[in-house]
Amino acid sequence: MTFKKFIRDHLFHIVFFFGGMFVLDIVLWLDPHMRLAKETLMYLDFLLTIFFCAFLIGLYLYHRKWFRTIQIRLNAKEDALNWPLTGATSAEKQYFQKYVNSLLDYHQQSIERLMHAQQDQKDFIDGWVHESKVPLAATQLLVESIEDQIPEEKFNQLTDELVQIEHYVEQVLYYSRLDSFSKDYLVQEYALKPLINQTIRQNRNYFIQNRIQFKLTGEEQTVLTDAKWLVFILNQFVSNALKYTPQNGQITIDLAHDEQGVWLSVSDSGIGIPAEDLPRVFDKGFTGQNGRQSNQRSTGLGLYLAKSLSNKLGHELYASSTPGNGATFKLLFPFLSYYNDPDGERLMGKENHFR
Repeated sequence: MTFKKFIRDHLFHIVFFFGGMFVLDIVLWLDPHMRLAKETLMYLDFLLTIFFCAFLIGLYLYHRKWFRTIQIRLNAKEDALNWPLTGATSAEKQYFQKYVNSLLDYHQQSIERLMHAQQDQKDFIDGWVHESKVPLAATQLLVESIEDQIPEEKFNQLTDELVQIEHYVEQVLYYSRLDSFSKDYLVQEYALKPLINQTIRQNRNYFIQNRIQFKLTGEEQTVLTDAKWLVFILNQFVSNALKYTPQNGQITIDLAHDEQGVWLSVSDSGIGIPAEDLPRVFDKGFTGQNGRQSNQRSTGLGLYLAKSLSNKLGHELYASSTPGNGATFKLLFPFLSYYNDPDGERLMGKENHFR
């Protein structure tokens, strides 16, 4: 707290002091038994004012350490929630200190209860996902066993629905693991084309049934990433492109690199994204006009998860679109520069100088 604010807070006391001094001057001046000269009375007022100002300055200096303690806590922001307040030197400050520390204790207890509840919920979701995969896998085997007994169209529809169910189950699993990401990833050097081909194989039935062409362009690129999480991100791009690309359309994945890093672009020839929806496509739960109008059900989680996981992996995700001419999602793997590189060069390809 500044001295100016301190004086403002004690304005009532200052007015009271000068008001009392004025009343005292009137009493002494009008009392016939007190023969005080005007100069003597003014000198007395001057001395009292000096003493009062010294008192205010001393009081401010006394409280300044306490003010600094509070300011340090304000600067610490959320870190101060685990930091008990200390340094009270008066009964008033001790009362305030006790109140603040009680709030911190209540807050800590609430956080612990919330964390326990969240962990219980996460454990339940993880268990539910893994248990759901068992009947899903069994159902898929049953469908494959009766492939020759049902019409091809019905078989393809049933297969697509099972793939969609598995996709949504995976979304739930990865969403529940966002908070514990640091415990479940392993960054290594990977070539991108095998991971892309793995993603395409997972969606091959939809490509075939809707006669959607796939094209992979660009030279092989090697990046530092986590294969499992990256495949999930790519799967969100591809499934989103398939959802809004009509039959006989095309999906293209392009690999390239520049001075920023390695770029992976997923483009489609679908309906595109309206300009007003584009800034919000990565918001959680946002489905936009396409999600509401399309016969495809949209959860609004896929691109949100892709963006969140990209940030956690140190990648950068961008989206662009022209309505009616498809959409493009670009994933940037920024290069890493090392201090021990004498030329300051940013190496590409198979050298371990980027992610």
